[in-house]
Amino acid sequence: MSQEILAKLLPVTANFDLRGVVVDAEPWGSGHINNTYRLTVNQSGLTVHYILQGINQNIFPNVPKLMENIQRVTRHIASRNPQDPRASLTIVDARDGKPYWQNPADKACYRVYVFIEGAKTVDAVTCPEQAYQAARTFGAFQCALADMPGAPLFESIVDFHHTPKRFQKFLKVLKEDKMDRAKLCQKEIDFALAHEKECSIVVDLLANGGLPPRVTHNDTKINNVMLDAKTGEGVCVIDLDTCMPGSCLYDFGDEIRTTTATAAEDERDLSKVRFDLNLFEALVKGYLSTAGGFLTPEEKMLLPFSGRLLTGECGLRFLTDFLEGDVYFKIHRDGHNLDRCRTQFELVAQMESLENEMNKFVK
Repeated sequence: MSQEILAKLLPVTANFDLRGVVVDAEPWGSGHINNTYRLTVNQSGLTVHYILQGINQNIFPNVPKLMENIQRVTRHIASRNPQDPRASLTIVDARDGKPYWQNPADKACYRVYVFIEGAKTVDAVTCPEQAYQAARTFGAFQCALADMPGAPLFESIVDFHHTPKRFQKFLKVLKEDKMDRAKLCQKEIDFALAHEKECSIVVDLLANGGLPPRVTHNDTKINNVMLDAKTGEGVCVIDLDTCMPGSCLYDFGDEIRTTTATAAEDERDLSKVRFDLNLFEALVKGYLSTAGGFLTPEEKMLLPFSGRLLTGECGLRFLTDFLEGDVYFKIHRDGHNLDRCRTQFELVAQMESLENEMNKFVK
């Protein structure tokens, strides 16, 4: 199978200066957006690995601007950590000097990174230490980019965390109710409506200067952090496609959402869904150990709220998609998006009940 993949990819890899012969290629990682492969290259008897990705141009149509973002981010982090080659992804330019290569035949775009040896990813947090290391690494990522010069990054997905616009779409879809599904989820609709005012808090503060704009990752789940294979310590942040202007609260809030739940995102039995306060404490300690020096008092104060905001936003997106007929998120059973919505809203409710304890950890 790997030889079949290799034969298919050789016309692509020939357009990158890999300084050797590509002898193997295999699918890599658990991502769902881009097609990712690990290449094995023989460089005069030395085995070296690279990551090759086919960029999903349905989601990221402006590849030049996307790669300009990633180039700026990786170069700046590397300049801050010149003694640590694993501190950031390293782009391998195409032979034409661009940070990607576009096939003239089908216009498909590809990029290559140096493979980070001696590190791994995990798809789910298994202990507080992993949560601590992930949050520490994301905090260091934000800290390194806090002084990145130049114009703001390109917005690779417009209004990605603009929760008020997400809410307005929900209201529009609810009013139309084209699939006649509102009657199936009145409890969830009422929950969403009751939280309308919270949707605009961060967006409004960014607009009026109450919060500073930051370079944010916007997809801070655990498997976007490389962990050292021996020590378990955080090495670097990967999957930089959604790096763009925003609030650091978006990143920390999504860490809370994706790390602290004790059940799967689509768990039907809500009695199994629990917000783990110990994992939240680990996230806070890890994040503030690296990000605490540059965050404003307002940002720190809103860290617990960010979990509710991002979890509620995700639940709202699932609910909207259910009402609209499951047109965005892939489903594997009837009511799948509604099940996903319910777990997110259950987590929000639990975070609300534990607000005082969460605030104490931050203080």
